[in-house]
Amino acid sequence: MLSDRRQRVLAALIEEYVAQAMPVGSRTLTERYGLGVSPATVRNELSFLEDEGYISQPHTSAGRVPTDRGYRAFVDNLIATGAIDDRTEDLQLIEALRGRASELDRLIDEATDALVRLTDCLSVVVPLAHYASVRQVTLVSLGARTAVVVVVTRDGQVHNGQVEFAEDVSGTQLADIQRALNELVSTRSVVGGRSLADLSAPALTGPAARAVLDEVARCLDEHDAARTRRIGMTALARKPEFSSSSSLIPLMQALEDDAVLLQIIDPQASSHGPVPTVRIGSENPTAHLSGVSVVASRYGRGDTGGVVAVIGPTRMDYSRVLRAVRIASSALEDD
Repeated sequence: MLSDRRQRVLAALIEEYVAQAMPVGSRTLTERYGLGVSPATVRNELSFLEDEGYISQPHTSAGRVPTDRGYRAFVDNLIATGAIDDRTEDLQLIEALRGRASELDRLIDEATDALVRLTDCLSVVVPLAHYASVRQVTLVSLGARTAVVVVVTRDGQVHNGQVEFAEDVSGTQLADIQRALNELVSTRSVVGGRSLADLSAPALTGPAARAVLDEVARCLDEHDAARTRRIGMTALARKPEFSSSSSLIPLMQALEDDAVLLQIIDPQASSHGPVPTVRIGSENPTAHLSGVSVVASRYGRGDTGGVVAVIGPTRMDYSRVLRAVRIASSALEDD
């Protein structure tokens, strides 16, 4: 636990580093931040913070930069002190976003655009198919070994695909599979492909039924990907941390993969409430993401649920990003 003075010195160093993207020296902190202590005291506090792993010195003659541990202490202090509590202008922006969009999809577009404007980072809104339960599945035979699968989700989206069977499947078998599947989805939420594999009924145990379930799962994955909003990749690429192709290309490849994206924002771990979840640098699941932070929050419940997230360099303006994510998730909440 850092003392108040050390918290102030660390916060000042992070604020300066966020603004300038350059190592910060003790003289800069003394001259610009009115810490109320002597330059010698500032140097002593910086030495302590470095020894404890909150900051580091890239080069012997350079100033210091925050580490992941330093950012974590800073973010935790922001949250603990209520620095990201709602402001009047935040509430006004929430109402403005809602006022400009009467439909959910339009509101999602507005919220994603607002996140980019507020944070200058990659902004993502994922209306999760996990909460878009299947309303109905229709199977149409095209021949003894071919059928069309039509999936209608509860949010009104329609997806279809073709399934090939290894053996002949009669019209009666197809009808039994359709009936059993619709009976089950009418009583429970189907959560993507993972829970489809757990569906149990006599008519859903054979290879034909499993082929149908695999195609329904693919349709739900398509539904999920089609509704994901991802804006601001260019803003992320402009950050000095990603100026070289060796650092930018692996990051972009990771963030453009929907499966990786869902892993990054982790819907199960993302908070639902006033304080978003924050993962900083090395806290992320893969090495390609060690240079970014993810601020994410759940919104809504049931069929209209999803995740709002901002992905930016660890050198992000956490106070601004935390408030922006709260604004977007609040705008998307069900009234």
